[in-house]
Amino acid sequence: MARDSIWKSLDWVTIVVYLMLIVFGWFSVCGASYDYGDRDFFDFSTRAGKQFVWIICSFGLGFVLLMLDDTLYDMFSYVVYIGLMLLLIVTIFIAPDTKGSRSWLILGPVSLQPAEFAKFATALALAKYMNAYSFTIRSWKNVLMLAFLILFPMMLIILQRETGSALVYLAFFLVLYREGMPGAILFSGVCAVIYFVVGIRFNGVFIADTPTPIGEFVVLLIIQLFTSGMIWVYQKKWAPARNILLGSLGVLLVAYLLSEYVVPFNLVWVQWGLCAVTVGYLFFLALSERHWSYLLIGLFTIGSVGFLYSSDYFFNKVLEPHQQIRIKVVLGMEEDLAGAGYNVNQSKIAIGSGGLTGKGFLNGTQTKLKYVPEQDTDFIFCTVGEEEGFLGSTFVLILFLTLILRLISLAERQQSAFGRVYGYSVLSIFLFHLFINIGMVLGLTPVIGIPLPFFSYGGSSLWGFTILLFIFLRIDAGRGRRLV
Repeated sequence: MARDSIWKSLDWVTIVVYLMLIVFGWFSVCGASYDYGDRDFFDFSTRAGKQFVWIICSFGLGFVLLMLDDTLYDMFSYVVYIGLMLLLIVTIFIAPDTKGSRSWLILGPVSLQPAEFAKFATALALAKYMNAYSFTIRSWKNVLMLAFLILFPMMLIILQRETGSALVYLAFFLVLYREGMPGAILFSGVCAVIYFVVGIRFNGVFIADTPTPIGEFVVLLIIQLFTSGMIWVYQKKWAPARNILLGSLGVLLVAYLLSEYVVPFNLVWVQWGLCAVTVGYLFFLALSERHWSYLLIGLFTIGSVGFLYSSDYFFNKVLEPHQQIRIKVVLGMEEDLAGAGYNVNQSKIAIGSGGLTGKGFLNGTQTKLKYVPEQDTDFIFCTVGEEEGFLGSTFVLILFLTLILRLISLAERQQSAFGRVYGYSVLSIFLFHLFINIGMVLGLTPVIGIPLPFFSYGGSSLWGFTILLFIFLRIDAGRGRRLV
């Protein structure tokens, strides 16, 4: 493809949205890091000045990525992935301790976070592997390999004590669903979230006068309901689903009456027995009817019960106390306005004080007086809300929505699995960051510390997002000569 035709094939709508987000992001950093009396935003000793340098460098980086032949990204995908994984491993051992994590490499006056660059490397590796001629996502071998490509960098980043950055890699599983991963796997992921939230949130609350914790009881009841529902969905047979559903509810009703009016006991004990009977019944059906779907549903039941109790262990024994508090604050179990809930509370105050039209550029009192910690990084959106108000915040969200919708359109028009998979990987990463960061600022999701694309201060995140986006733009520009 001739160099001049690249510019004709580029998606300029996406580039314009990118530039607008970059500009608004820089003004937000200016507002968040501004000190009264200091208006030299281009002073390189200030955060606004440093961010300006990162922005100029990102423009140059984007230009270079567009000038490279798009086949190079396919050709060197595995090399890039292996190189970034080695860098993540090295980072664990040589990175200094920064706020409890070892994820930053100090290169003279510059600090870089390899985890931000490992995202595009993982996206390239997934796209390369799924573009193979013989690839099918129905193969367990392929599924295990894809899981390894995603979970390996996650593990390395967790070892760097950057749990928030590691969780971003879960977004890649959305790509697998788009490429034909069975819906049951995605359903299992949704179930895991439900089990965790309900189990943790209500585990300290008991049913009436019985020693039965509501959290365990409700989750085990949900497992039994899901099990009977899956039999109906996958086998289209009402009889076994009815036997499990009505049988479980009937036994639980009798057990509750005995516990309430005769001898108090933990109803969870009864549910364990019901789950065991249910699994045995499913295995019997699998053998007698020669339908292995019953076996898989039984394994789902076993896995669900195992996840319930392993998540309780993970929450109480593995997570650090400050991480537990953050989750408890989001779930409404604690307020802790002076501790873990302080950031979110101050962020809500800042956004609410902006009203409809905002207080104006550099006029936000909450952010200027530094009431909101990390207000130019993880909580940058509160600056937008305070200075630009509801209208400005809505406009920023519309820009992000435009970018997301455009990425979907570009991914769908790719003529190769490589381009499509990479495009949806980029989309998933942006969507995850946007949802979690905005939700975190509004108190809807736990505070896990991930940046808002193109807005949060920092060169690593800005460069990481720029590389992700511009590699896809280059792949899209060369889509016309790529084979399916």
